[in-house]
Amino acid sequence: MGPLTTIGLPVALGVIMFGLGLSLTPRDFARVATQPKAVIVALACQLLLLPAVCFGLVLLFDLPPVLAVGMMLLAASPGGTTANLYSHLFRGDVALNISLTALNSVIAVFTLPLIANLSIAFFLPGDDGLGLQLAKTIEVFAIVLLPVVAGMLVRRWKPAFADRMDRPVRIASIVILVVVIAGAIASNLELLVENFGRLAGITVLFCLLSLGIGYLVPRLLRVERRQAIASSFEIGIHNATLAIVIAQTVIGSVEMSLPAAVYGVLMFFVALGFGFLIRGRGADAAAAPATATATSGVAGEPSVEAKRSTGSSGDPRDE
Repeated sequence: MGPLTTIGLPVALGVIMFGLGLSLTPRDFARVATQPKAVIVALACQLLLLPAVCFGLVLLFDLPPVLAVGMMLLAASPGGTTANLYSHLFRGDVALNISLTALNSVIAVFTLPLIANLSIAFFLPGDDGLGLQLAKTIEVFAIVLLPVVAGMLVRRWKPAFADRMDRPVRIASIVILVVVIAGAIASNLELLVENFGRLAGITVLFCLLSLGIGYLVPRLLRVERRQAIASSFEIGIHNATLAIVIAQTVIGSVEMSLPAAVYGVLMFFVALGFGFLIRGRGADAAAAPATATATSGVAGEPSVEAKRSTGSSGDPRDE
């Protein structure tokens, strides 16, 4: 691994997490109390269902052990800030997205090393784990939370500066991330090309299942639709950059980062298609009551005399 990977990737992730912190306030954590059902359902999907689904997919696709651990690492990663953008585009509850991202970032400090360590113990028995080693847990904490806390402190002490810096930091994080990932791909191109075909199917299917679970489970439990959309993108769009950084810089395995690298490219297209799908379903659902109302007058429409007596023509445009 060259300096572009060992230094550039953590710096890129740090800038991204700092940008997240600039957009957060303590109210984003307090909002959980006002939307407990949506938050609990989303977190249950994220922390319990997704690792189980990913484990099943890994066994189904019979991935080599190192790639299997890489997929589990991806499943354990929290939602990325890109989820907020998709939620905004497809009319989700962006405030809920922000709260979930904030909570997930904190929880991931504990769950990500644990799931990674259990996966390594299962798929790579005999290798040193990640989660139960104090030094590496502290490293994950530093990578994930310290930049977020720094961004939140800047917002608290200098809110006007945080507002001005929000957009430049977002742009800078995208530019840095693209440059660093492009460099990392170029330096490991042969390895990536060799495994792309093997990983494309499982990463696309995992992304679709994550999005579907994030939307359907809340809806089945009667969570409001906008919150279900937010949950869907929060659960379906994982922080692939975090998974890559943990795999390459903390665990020290480039090959283990390949599932996240492939997923990070393909998820944008999968999430976009899914967003149009649920938006279309929402439009159909909204149109159904209107159609029922419009056609109900066929069987029980008031007489012309009754309409005249009430001063209504029966034409909605007259209302």
